[in-house]
Amino acid sequence: MLKEFKDFAMRGNVMDMAIGIIIGAAFGPIVKSLVSDVIMPPIGMLMGNVDFSNLFISLNGQAYASLAAAQDAGAATINYGVFINTVINFIIVAFAVFMLVKVMNAAQRKEEEAPKAPPAPPAEEVLLTEIRDLLKK
Repeated sequence: MLKEFKDFAMRGNVMDMAIGIIIGAAFGPIVKSLVSDVIMPPIGMLMGNVDFSNLFISLNGQAYASLAAAQDAGAATINYGVFINTVINFIIVAFAVFMLVKVMNAAQRKEEEAPKAPPAPPAEEVLLTEIRDLLKK
Protein backbone atom coordinates (compact mmCIF):
# COMPACT_ATOMS: atom_id res chain seq x y z
CA MET A 1 0.00 0.00 0.00
CA LEU A 2 2.88 2.36 0.77
CA LYS A 3 4.41 1.65 -2.64
CA GLU A 4 1.08 2.45 -4.35
CA PHE A 5 0.87 5.76 -2.48
CA LYS A 6 4.45 6.61 -3.43
CA ASP A 7 3.71 5.81 -7.09
CA PHE A 8 0.60 7.99 -6.94
CA ALA A 9 2.32 10.90 -5.19
CA MET A 10 5.30 10.88 -7.53
CA ARG A 11 3.23 10.77 -10.70
CA GLY A 12 3.75 13.87 -12.85
CA ASN A 13 0.21 15.25 -12.60
CA VAL A 14 0.18 15.17 -8.80
CA MET A 15 3.54 16.94 -8.60
CA ASP A 16 2.38 19.55 -11.14
CA MET A 17 -0.76 20.14 -9.11
CA ALA A 18 1.23 20.52 -5.87
CA ILE A 19 3.55 23.05 -7.51
CA GLY A 20 0.52 24.93 -8.84
CA ILE A 21 -1.06 25.08 -5.38
CA ILE A 22 2.15 26.37 -3.81
CA ILE A 23 2.61 29.03 -6.49
CA GLY A 24 -1.08 29.95 -6.23
CA ALA A 25 -0.77 30.39 -2.47
CA ALA A 26 2.22 32.68 -2.98
CA PHE A 27 0.38 34.55 -5.76
CA GLY A 28 -2.60 35.39 -3.49
CA PRO A 29 -0.88 38.02 -1.31
CA ILE A 30 0.62 39.67 -4.39
CA VAL A 31 -2.82 40.06 -5.96
CA LYS A 32 -4.31 41.24 -2.65
CA SER A 33 -1.63 43.91 -2.40
CA LEU A 34 -2.12 44.87 -6.05
CA VAL A 35 -5.83 45.37 -5.51
CA SER A 36 -5.76 47.08 -2.10
CA ASP A 37 -2.60 49.16 -2.57
CA VAL A 38 -2.48 49.94 -6.31
CA ILE A 39 -5.89 49.53 -7.97
CA MET A 40 -8.41 50.56 -5.30
CA PRO A 41 -6.85 53.90 -4.20
CA PRO A 42 -7.20 55.53 -7.65
CA ILE A 43 -10.72 54.11 -8.04
CA GLY A 44 -11.59 55.43 -4.58
CA MET A 45 -10.11 58.82 -5.44
CA LEU A 46 -12.14 58.98 -8.66
CA MET A 47 -15.27 58.21 -6.64
CA GLY A 48 -14.68 61.07 -4.21
CA ASN A 49 -11.93 59.78 -1.91
CA VAL A 50 -13.80 56.63 -0.92
CA ASP A 51 -11.83 53.97 0.98
CA PHE A 52 -13.49 50.72 -0.07
CA SER A 53 -12.08 48.79 2.88
CA ASN A 54 -14.01 51.16 5.17
CA LEU A 55 -17.40 50.78 3.46
CA PHE A 56 -19.76 48.98 5.82
CA ILE A 57 -23.27 48.97 7.22
CA SER A 58 -23.67 48.79 10.97
CA LEU A 59 -26.54 46.47 11.85
CA ASN A 60 -27.17 48.05 15.26
CA GLY A 61 -28.07 51.40 13.66
CA GLN A 62 -25.27 53.39 15.27
CA ALA A 63 -22.77 55.42 13.25
CA TYR A 64 -19.06 54.63 13.51
CA ALA A 65 -16.14 56.56 12.08
CA SER A 66 -14.53 53.47 10.60
CA LEU A 67 -14.91 49.74 10.27
CA ALA A 68 -12.21 49.24 12.89
CA ALA A 69 -14.15 51.43 15.34
CA ALA A 70 -17.34 49.44 14.71
CA GLN A 71 -15.52 46.16 15.20
CA ASP A 72 -13.83 47.43 18.38
CA ALA A 73 -17.28 48.36 19.71
CA GLY A 74 -18.44 44.82 18.92
CA ALA A 75 -21.06 45.95 16.43
CA ALA A 76 -22.28 43.52 13.79
CA THR A 77 -21.46 44.92 10.35
CA ILE A 78 -21.94 44.11 6.70
CA ASN A 79 -18.53 44.84 5.17
CA TYR A 80 -19.47 45.39 1.55
CA GLY A 81 -16.28 47.37 0.81
CA VAL A 82 -14.12 44.40 1.79
CA PHE A 83 -16.38 42.25 -0.37
CA ILE A 84 -15.80 44.57 -3.35
CA ASN A 85 -12.01 44.25 -2.82
CA THR A 86 -12.33 40.45 -2.64
CA VAL A 87 -14.35 40.32 -5.86
CA ILE A 88 -11.72 42.40 -7.64
CA ASN A 89 -9.01 40.06 -6.25
CA PHE A 90 -10.92 37.11 -7.67
CA ILE A 91 -11.34 38.73 -11.08
CA ILE A 92 -7.61 39.45 -11.30
CA VAL A 93 -6.64 35.91 -10.26
CA ALA A 94 -9.21 34.39 -12.63
CA PHE A 95 -7.91 36.54 -15.50
CA ALA A 96 -4.30 35.57 -14.73
CA VAL A 97 -5.22 31.87 -14.67
CA PHE A 98 -7.20 32.30 -17.91
CA MET A 99 -4.19 33.89 -19.62
CA LEU A 100 -1.88 31.14 -18.33
CA VAL A 101 -4.20 28.40 -19.61
CA LYS A 102 -4.60 30.22 -22.93
CA VAL A 103 -0.81 30.41 -23.41
CA MET A 104 -0.38 26.75 -22.44
CA ASN A 105 -3.14 25.66 -24.84
CA ALA A 106 -1.59 27.68 -27.66
CA ALA A 107 1.79 26.07 -27.01
CA GLN A 108 0.20 22.64 -26.95
CA ARG A 109 -1.61 23.30 -30.24
CA LYS A 110 1.68 24.33 -31.87
CA GLU A 111 3.21 21.03 -30.78
CA GLU A 112 0.26 19.11 -32.23
CA GLU A 113 0.33 21.09 -35.50
CA ALA A 114 4.04 20.50 -36.08
CA PRO A 115 4.35 18.27 -39.16
CA LYS A 116 5.55 14.82 -38.36
CA ALA A 117 7.92 12.94 -40.63
CA PRO A 118 6.12 10.31 -42.67
CA PRO A 119 6.68 6.84 -41.30
CA ALA A 120 9.38 4.79 -42.98
CA PRO A 121 8.01 2.27 -45.45
CA PRO A 122 8.16 -1.36 -44.40
CA ALA A 123 11.36 -3.27 -45.24
CA GLU A 124 9.54 -5.41 -47.81
CA GLU A 125 8.39 -2.35 -49.71
CA VAL A 126 11.93 -0.90 -49.71
CA LEU A 127 13.29 -4.20 -51.01
CA LEU A 128 10.66 -4.36 -53.76
CA THR A 129 11.44 -0.77 -54.76
CA GLU A 130 15.14 -1.60 -55.04
CA ILE A 131 14.35 -4.68 -57.17
CA ARG A 132 12.13 -2.58 -59.45
CA ASP A 133 14.86 0.03 -59.85
CA LEU A 134 17.42 -2.67 -60.68
CA LEU A 135 15.11 -4.22 -63.27
CA LYS A 136 14.63 -0.84 -64.94
CA LYS A 137 18.38 -0.55 -65.49
